[in-house]
Amino acid sequence: MTGGSVRGPGTPGADVPVHVELRTTDVEEARAFCRKLYYDPLRIEPVGDPGRFDFRADVVELGPITVGEVGYGTDIRISSGGLETAYHVLAPLTGMLRSRHRGTVVLADPTRAVVYRPTGDIELEWPGTCRLLSVKVERTALERELDAALDQRVVSPLPLGASFDVADGPGRTWVALVRLLLAELRGPDGLASQPRMAARWRDMVVSGLALTVEHPYGEEPAGLQGPYRPRTVKRALDVMHAEPWRSYTTRDLASVAGVGIRVLQDGFRQHVGMSPMTYLRRLRLDGVHAELSRTDPGGVSVSEVAYRWGFTHLGRFAGAYRERFGVPPSATLRGRA
Repeated sequence: MTGGSVRGPGTPGADVPVHVELRTTDVEEARAFCRKLYYDPLRIEPVGDPGRFDFRADVVELGPITVGEVGYGTDIRISSGGLETAYHVLAPLTGMLRSRHRGTVVLADPTRAVVYRPTGDIELEWPGTCRLLSVKVERTALERELDAALDQRVVSPLPLGASFDVADGPGRTWVALVRLLLAELRGPDGLASQPRMAARWRDMVVSGLALTVEHPYGEEPAGLQGPYRPRTVKRALDVMHAEPWRSYTTRDLASVAGVGIRVLQDGFRQHVGMSPMTYLRRLRLDGVHAELSRTDPGGVSVSEVAYRWGFTHLGRFAGAYRERFGVPPSATLRGRA
């Protein structure tokens, strides 16, 4: 058994990286380690051969981020309440992880990472063959970063997508960046171990995640849209965010923006990445999802919530909801039980 070791004079939360590693066959020691570095309460239960339990974690804390490689050696089940203070990404390096969060089930593997928002219970089925990259980002750090990339205030918690592709595109680059940072910070003499450089790497990880993960502020990652949007587009966005349940038409939104329909549509495609009505539908779906996730199943029905958010055709709503979240709306509501 190898106990935790800390390298460097800094403390968690500073710009000086703090490196901690642990290898143990003791379940309680592994639980204590994870609760201290990640979340408490956090329930970890082996469901595979207990004799094969072999917890290995190599973790670096750097200001608002905690990055590590973690594996258990045997099949385990993990459950946790809302993360509250952080967003979290798990990206398997080997094997497959089954995740359930806010009514959505994601099968994460080396091609797809799973994303957790600060609210909603989490359940993980983690096979012994799965070793993964774990990235915890403080809630305020990610929200500030995304807010800075847009010309509008974002909601909190961010309505992020449940997963993203890491086999190609921005996701692959972001995972490579995180792995390189972790490798650099493990060594005592790497360039990233210097406080000024470590702070820059830290900011790259946070900003890279903000530009990679899916959010309702645009179909394309925020960084590809440019930090500023025309005033006409901003006017339409402000109206939709103020009263998303209203039965707007594209003509209504163009009138608010003071331009023609075609000009508004072209502006949205260029600066938001989708049409005005597609954006409005996504905004409403995320509102329904958030309300169903936090509502007592006995206190409201799916149809009530859908109507409240402007959906009048329940069949089309249910299909759009399943397409976006991977489950029917009733599953999200029951997931609260």
